[in-house]
Amino acid sequence: MERTRGIADAVSAVRRGELVVLPTDTVYGVGADAFTPAAVQALLDAKGRGRDMPPPVLVGSVRAATALVEDLGTYGQDLIDEFWPGALTLVCRANPNLMWDLGETKGTVAVRMPMHELAVEVLKETGPLAVSSANLSGEPAARNADEAEKMLGDSISVYLDGGRSGHADPSTIIDLTGSVPRLLRLGAIPEDKIRAVVGVLLTDEDEPAAPPEPAELTASASGAGETKPSLTKHTAAEAAHAPAEPASAPAEPASAPAEPADAPSGSADAPSVPGGSADAPQAPPESADAPSVPPEAANAPDVPPEAADAPGTPQEEAGLVAGAAETTDPDKSKPEQAAPNVPEEAADAPKAAEAGPAAPAKPNDDQ
Repeated sequence: MERTRGIADAVSAVRRGELVVLPTDTVYGVGADAFTPAAVQALLDAKGRGRDMPPPVLVGSVRAATALVEDLGTYGQDLIDEFWPGALTLVCRANPNLMWDLGETKGTVAVRMPMHELAVEVLKETGPLAVSSANLSGEPAARNADEAEKMLGDSISVYLDGGRSGHADPSTIIDLTGSVPRLLRLGAIPEDKIRAVVGVLLTDEDEPAAPPEPAELTASASGAGETKPSLTKHTAAEAAHAPAEPASAPAEPASAPAEPADAPSGSADAPSVPGGSADAPQAPPESADAPSVPPEAANAPDVPPEAADAPGTPQEEAGLVAGAAETTDPDKSKPEQAAPNVPEEAADAPKAAEAGPAAPAKPNDDQ
């Protein structure tokens, strides 16, 4: 009789938007109608919490839970079949059609079906309840009605005494809003049992391993991006002046053949003057050097360091320096075709161009 009266009083209090304390299979909880925003706010105020810590929702059946969520994900139903009713809370995307306000939930809801006969009986009468541990924020959760009353006092309308709670540990919380389940809080259900159902389970220990890699890649990529533009600007500046040398060089080969023209006259005297024949061959060495010697003309086709860097310039400028390609005259690219003959500098230019594209490497929530 007393049990029935207690349940009836608790149900009436909930429907009036008041708070009740009830036992669960983990610790005692303080509950309010999940669809009455004022009641939910009263719950947060009683515990000394803000809206940034929304309470989970307890349900009396699996059907009630599925009506609250948008999707259970890949493993939600398997976890429910294995651990419900029980000490497992599932965080899922909330049904967007529901009119409620649990706080700053970021579009999610944490649901659980407790394994406690009295709690389930109340939940089937009231419907889903926003329930948080019966204690002041920062204090240990109450494990009996007396401990809860000492902390919460008159802020609670009805205290249901179901004896000492079954577990000292709170429920285990699993986030199912992502593609892979994540352990948010380890509680009464151990991690290995969760893994036995879902296989892969992310934890807080998995967080530090991932971020450093993108950070290092970004740092190296930005470093490459900083060195390349300086190399490109230098190359562009040298390439702009390099063609000037081949332009003036051909003028000297034109005058060089004039010396071989005088050489034959000296060679004609060679037969009559034996001593002169010894001297005469001295003139041809100059003519022999003339075709290949003009330093400027001989170097003009190869144009080593400066012109050799030019072939890589358009590629580098196109990817790293905006507008640099416009400063390069298309006609001046012809001397650059000889770049493959220059070993070291020209060989280094393509490598620098290859390092450039690596710079723009991929630029690339929890309740």
